[in-house]
Amino acid sequence: MSTNEALLTLEGWYTYHNFRTINWEKWKAASAEERQAALDELFGLIREWEANEQEKQGSTAIYSILGHKADLVFLFLRPTMQELDAIKTAFNKTRFAAYTEAPYSYISVVELSNYVHNPGEDPKSNPQIRERLYPILPKWEHICFYPMNKKRNLQDNWYMLTMEQRAEMMRSHGMIGRKYAGKVKQIIGGSVGFDDWEWGVTLFANDPLEFKHIVYEMRFDEVSARYGEFGNFLVGNIVTPESLTQMLQV
Repeated sequence: MSTNEALLTLEGWYTYHNFRTINWEKWKAASAEERQAALDELFGLIREWEANEQEKQGSTAIYSILGHKADLVFLFLRPTMQELDAIKTAFNKTRFAAYTEAPYSYISVVELSNYVHNPGEDPKSNPQIRERLYPILPKWEHICFYPMNKKRNLQDNWYMLTMEQRAEMMRSHGMIGRKYAGKVKQIIGGSVGFDDWEWGVTLFANDPLEFKHIVYEMRFDEVSARYGEFGNFLVGNIVTPESLTQMLQV
């Protein structure tokens, strides 16, 4: 067996994290009528996104983002990249978009690693696997997003390990994650060839401390401690039309 045997992966819906900052000076300078028209147009889009989710043709979630990196993130899951492109264009055409800037975005596809594969079996016929590949976003209170790579440095090169070595370490890594079942929901986006990192990880929780706990505990696992490289972490709170309206009041 080759030492760098490629792993079979399963893919589901395409994902688009659209991070936005609000130009508060411009927003406050607009008239009340202009601001309301911008909100009405945005909420019209949100209703379209909600209808799409009801039809199980994708999923959408909106969160406010703490810190200086962004104010909001619009997270979209859709069956095709064309649909994500249409969403991006429709949003950019709104009056609300004119009061925002886009400091960051991320493109990926929902991915499951299939280290244990049974030839001749279609894993997508398994309802549990389909639920993970085509998830309805949980709308929990908090979100945490970060991109990551596996190292390719000299002796610490993940891609030069054997399949057996990688599988064993990922099993250990997965056991930590299972301890947080019901506390943390995780969606892995594969982004090799799509964006600057290899994966984009989105976590959801009702208690934000669970993000700290799971990430810290996984730091001690060899997969992260030896082979993981991480980008910026962005964390925030669930947004509803009501809370968004209150947030944008001036």
